[in-house]
Amino acid sequence: MIGRMRERVVAACDGASKGNPGPAGWAWVVADATETPDRWEAGPLGRATNNVAELTALERLLAATDPSVPIEIRMDSQYAMKAVTAWLPNWKRNGWKTAAGKPVANQDLVVRIDELLTGREVEFRYVPAHQVDGDRLNDFADRAASQAASAQESAGSALGSPEPPPAPDVPAKAPRRKPAARGSGAGSGNGSSRTIKAKFPGRCGVCGRSYAAGEPIGKTPSGWGHPECRTA
Repeated sequence: MIGRMRERVVAACDGASKGNPGPAGWAWVVADATETPDRWEAGPLGRATNNVAELTALERLLAATDPSVPIEIRMDSQYAMKAVTAWLPNWKRNGWKTAAGKPVANQDLVVRIDELLTGREVEFRYVPAHQVDGDRLNDFADRAASQAASAQESAGSALGSPEPPPAPDVPAKAPRRKPAARGSGAGSGNGSSRTIKAKFPGRCGVCGRSYAAGEPIGKTPSGWGHPECRTA
């Protein structure tokens, strides 16, 4: 019928690496009509980089969804998005070489994703990670990938797994939202109250969860991380 909207799948995917490289995992989640997490899958990768985990998550999502149905994919990895949208055409023209003439990193995964994207209607949408009232699907995928990386076990709706926990890798000795002691150094001229935009993706030194390039970060007792974690 004219004016009827085409069926569309809304999904998210994410990868995690505890150490980069370190124990890694991937995850994807597909939403229902209300954009509530409906079905999902996560799995371990052993020791791998964050980029490998991010690309694997995208490859597994594409392989698990109907190629004939348009799909919106939400991601917090600018590397993975740019790799398969902005950079991939030039890599193919250059014989899978970068502009510097070096072999493309993670070429096997990029080639597989390119094959899965062929002939599909895919819209990539970047969503910043770990935002208050942020994207629900991205948060779900992030938690599932983090759990898979930490536990090195598969999980998912098809396996009857419960929803992944909020932060499976937060150290017990650093509970969230616990006020810092006065005079412990916060705001004492060491730059701890200042925030900057991250130049590269990284991982918070307090809670262990990732942040994206361009996301606000601040100095914490354990290095750079989420501004809200400075009082943890």
